[in-house]
Amino acid sequence: MTDRMLHSRVREGGRWQVLLPGVYLTVTGAPTLQQKEMAALLYAGPGSLITGPVALFHYSIRSSGLEVIHVLVPARVQRRRVSLVQLERTSRMPEQVLSSGPIRLVPTARAMAYTARQLDCLRDVRGVVGDAVQRGHCTLRQLADELSNGPVRHSAMFRSVLTEVSEGIRSAAEGDLRDLITRARLPMPLFNPSLCDGDAFIARPDAWWPDAGVAVEVDSRAWHLSPEAWERTMHRHDLMEALGRMSYLSCRRQRQGSGGISLGPGTGSFLPPPAAGRHSG
Repeated sequence: MTDRMLHSRVREGGRWQVLLPGVYLTVTGAPTLQQKEMAALLYAGPGSLITGPVALFHYSIRSSGLEVIHVLVPARVQRRRVSLVQLERTSRMPEQVLSSGPIRLVPTARAMAYTARQLDCLRDVRGVVGDAVQRGHCTLRQLADELSNGPVRHSAMFRSVLTEVSEGIRSAAEGDLRDLITRARLPMPLFNPSLCDGDAFIARPDAWWPDAGVAVEVDSRAWHLSPEAWERTMHRHDLMEALGRMSYLSCRRQRQGSGGISLGPGTGSFLPPPAAGRHSG
């Protein structure tokens, strides 16, 4: 194709459009996310991999920031950042490469670690890491390895959240609960333990003080995985109350964006503490 033909196709009103330097989309209309990803990989060159929030999107992990496509490239690659593409140079390219159709992706734990370092809000880091671990997309060990092997810069919140997850925290709402307990100078409970009555499983509350026989759960549609999961939480509440074997308190998250939880009138149900029962962390 001659330069004249190319310029004719990409001129205003033409049938093609320029997505990135040297990368053209041969249809009109707004490009799809996959078309943008493919353009980013073509621009970044051989061996490049999608990372960050867009990679997490492919793994069905909640995260914001899909406007910019983050691409991991070998350290030798010399490309400048342009419009929708952020290049991340590294001497530690993943040995394992995953794919979603034609799109090459870094493994889940690598994308998670990268995203956590990009976020500037502790609650957002809690949410994305807790979601990944709770859904079984990656293990705590895999994330810890990424923390140890990755850059130290911007890793403080990621490190803090991994410590919380190792203690049982599995969501931003549970992290808020932990903060509330710390501020109130209460003894630290077990988070997400399995409560049993003999060999029968009862429930796995967000927090449990075994010595006092007190269970706490944060009721939040936003931080449960789906409305169905929230309904299962309500069923679990009813089960614990019906057994009458523990003191049970439900607390609710404040409005979206307030960054905390509160205990208010009518949110708790107090029952006699348990007799002999057992728990496991």
